[in-house]
Amino acid sequence: MMMKSPVLSARKWKKHLKQFWPLYLFLLPALLDVIIFRYAPMYGLQIAFRDFKIRKGFWGSEWVGLEHFIKFVNAPNFWQLLRNTLSLSVKSLLWGFPVPVILALMLNEIRSSKIKRVVQTITYAPHFLSMVAMVGLINLVLARETGLINHLLVALGFERKNFLIMPSAYQPIYILSGIWQEAGWGSIIYLAALTSVDLQMLEAAQIDGANRFQKIWYIDIPSILPTIVIMLIMRSGSLLSVGYEKVLLLQNDMIRDVSEVISTYNYRMGILQGKYSYTTAIGLFNSVINGIILLAVNKISNIVTETSLW
Repeated sequence: MMMKSPVLSARKWKKHLKQFWPLYLFLLPALLDVIIFRYAPMYGLQIAFRDFKIRKGFWGSEWVGLEHFIKFVNAPNFWQLLRNTLSLSVKSLLWGFPVPVILALMLNEIRSSKIKRVVQTITYAPHFLSMVAMVGLINLVLARETGLINHLLVALGFERKNFLIMPSAYQPIYILSGIWQEAGWGSIIYLAALTSVDLQMLEAAQIDGANRFQKIWYIDIPSILPTIVIMLIMRSGSLLSVGYEKVLLLQNDMIRDVSEVISTYNYRMGILQGKYSYTTAIGLFNSVINGIILLAVNKISNIVTETSLW
């Protein structure tokens, strides 16, 4: 078998680049963004293995190896942090992941374009609220004396409750508010996938007497199943990456034992106490575990459904 000449390949590449250079020019800003803001900061990961001192810089700081990782794993609250993080993340995934799929299937069944646009606008709107506004709204609705929920409880003959300081209420509040905020926005990709459903199959099913539920179950869901699986794999790869903003804003001393997660602990240690090496090690630990989970779920998905990221 004859091998292609490197010179010929180079000539073809030059010709290709000369022909399509405007497209590569449009790609350049995105490429620079990835290099500058994604790959360049990885240089700083070395401080996870050093006793970093700002005045000494990266290379002047003492190398300590895995000391910070061992310190975190041996920390008195390590298992509590891991349990809280996984509990919040897994429950958010189990309860929150199916909702955008169901919403997309319901929206797809609306025949009136006007009603469909109204519903989409209402469900998409919460996504654009800032986290501070979101938590402020939660506080208003759940306030003990003036909140809407407590007014309803009193009207039904129950006593007022301060949900915001109840440990048992913290996770439901976090999960339900997250579903409300992101369900509409998350349904967009499934609505796009539903546009590829074969209309001839739907017409044939209707002729055979299939009702709406049967068409959804036997045609729509199987058609978008690869998209669902891909989104599930991607969500599974961030199980330990619970954002600290919402957790921190909802947190108070009465519920700290159930609300403190790895990201809020990292914020307190890094930003408030200046333990940069320690918190970088925690962040790297998070990323490695997330990467392992992503690889495992992707492999399982490939075996079970023959659908995977690679």
